[in-house]
Amino acid sequence: MKTVKLQDVIDSENHVKADTWESRRLVLKKDNMGYSVHDTVIKAGTETHIWYQNHLESVYCIEGEGEVETVKDGKVWPIEKDTIYVLDQNDEHYLRAKTDMRMVCVFNPPITGQETHDENGVYPLVED
Repeated sequence: MKTVKLQDVIDSENHVKADTWESRRLVLKKDNMGYSVHDTVIKAGTETHIWYQNHLESVYCIEGEGEVETVKDGKVWPIEKDTIYVLDQNDEHYLRAKTDMRMVCVFNPPITGQETHDENGVYPLVED
């Protein structure tokens, strides 16, 4: 059994920041759960290009408002509190925040914790 408090992750090595988001990584690959869990804030007024070619992701919005647009078909889905979106086909997408959005993100396979998006919006796949 293990517990993690968000307050203990904030400003630690597992708190990764970028221009449009910051991610507090709560459960990581080293925890051997087969997935990782992150508490992520998407900053108001931003657009982030993301394409997880190596990971599947489920994202549950617990605060805020924005939208997700899938690149392949240009379809836009509104995102607000109590909405989950599932990137089950390694969907290339744009995430736009109207207000700060707080999201709980689950990745499979899990990430190690220090990944940031590359120039294509991808997290690298880190093998053991």
